Amino acid sequence: MRPMNVRLSFCFIRQTLFLAIALAMSLSASLASAQVSPSEIQNPDLKALEETYFQQLKILNQSIAKTKFPFPFYLSRFVGLDPAQQAEADSRGLEFVRFQDRVILKVTGNYNAAYDTARLTQNERAASTFRTVVIPILGQLTAALPEDLACDGIGFEISHHAHTRERSYDYEGKEILVVVLDRDDAWALSRASTDSARQEILNRSKVYVSGTDFGLSLTERDPLNVQALPRSVPTKLDATSTARSSTAASHSSLLKSNRLLSSVSPPVAAPIDPAPASANPVVPSPKAADPTPLDPPPAPADAERLNEKHQPQLAALAKEGLTRFHFVDYAPPTFVVFRDQIALQMTLRNSIQFGPVKGSIYKRAAQSFDLFLAPQLKDLSDRISPDVKFQLFDFSVLNKLSPGPKGTSEAIEFICPRSALKQFVNAEITNQQLLDQSVILINGVRIALNLQLVE
Repeated sequence: MRPMNVRLSFCFIRQTLFLAIALAMSLSASLASAQVSPSEIQNPDLKALEETYFQQLKILNQSIAKTKFPFPFYLSRFVGLDPAQQAEADSRGLEFVRFQDRVILKVTGNYNAAYDTARLTQNERAASTFRTVVIPILGQLTAALPEDLACDGIGFEISHHAHTRERSYDYEGKEILVVVLDRDDAWALSRASTDSARQEILNRSKVYVSGTDFGLSLTERDPLNVQALPRSVPTKLDATSTARSSTAASHSSLLKSNRLLSSVSPPVAAPIDPAPASANPVVPSPKAADPTPLDPPPAPADAERLNEKHQPQLAALAKEGLTRFHFVDYAPPTFVVFRDQIALQMTLRNSIQFGPVKGSIYKRAAQSFDLFLAPQLKDLSDRISPDVKFQLFDFSVLNKLSPGPKGTSEAIEFICPRSALKQFVNAEITNQQLLDQSVILINGVRIALNLQLVE
């Protein structure tokens, strides 16, 4: 096995920023050692767990806050926060939550490492965060809590940065690593001393990177084939569950808080996007309440069933799209799962000609939306029956940046809530308001896009 060549590019080097964070930390020391109060929790099962382990969780929070990681790490209720916000943010990052009909003790935090995407693959970036953050915290957690902890498993939701540098631009996105371990596997992983033993446990655990089911490999550059892995954490409650969970899992940034969360995230400013959904921390409603039971999140099989059911309509849309909407011929419209929601994905070739790679990626993204995609959205959305059940439109716009069959290109994805897109085409909201509610990816890296700032 070759060692992973982990070389990080850490972008937060301004001394003033660290001084501000240190000052904020000293002023908020009491918050850093705090823990979610049982009185805030409405669900009786989760409240009972919080009361039982309240003191251990407080001590564990303090212990993690004092731990030295290669780069700064902050426990937080929400992932994807800007570094300047983290010290003053709610640091109660240990919480019992529901995940796929199971009760999980969730560890949530923001890791301020910026991995160089030119040197490390997505798998290597996730593996580095797993080694440097998840494993040390898991060791502290299993030492502080009993092995017969009265829940079904342990979950981690950790945000890190992905830094891309080209000749003409330099930007960062955020990636979120989620690992959900069966309770017994969590203790076994904390005792494992070899990569092979750790890999065996990971192969049967739930692992996601930025909302996508992921076959994390600890020794290779590329991930493992998810379809070939045994995933042990069941999607439905089984008879051996140690928690009296009865409500179904609901949409979230994969591991849902036990408090009611709003479905729309607040807009954020460029250039670094706090990933309201990559991502995606959601904002608690003013009044905490137990979430109402929802259907389990859709699986890829649900998207496939939609594709089969509506195949004639999708084929007709693909045929018309080739001539009218600049669809590519090799990727017809299809239903996919994106962050626990069904999305209708369409791939379009931009008719706007950009020169060789130079200038701002943000300006190209803005022009691609305003001048190419937006004028077509009404006609596109009108061709989709309101009876078809899905939540998102996923428009992938391909930009050609240099000539020739092997020329440089980029893909810009605009993933828009179906309801918000309807408001936009009906002139009820502006283009910026639509984008503020959407996820925008450039070659898979999330950005924030302020249209006025890039003009």
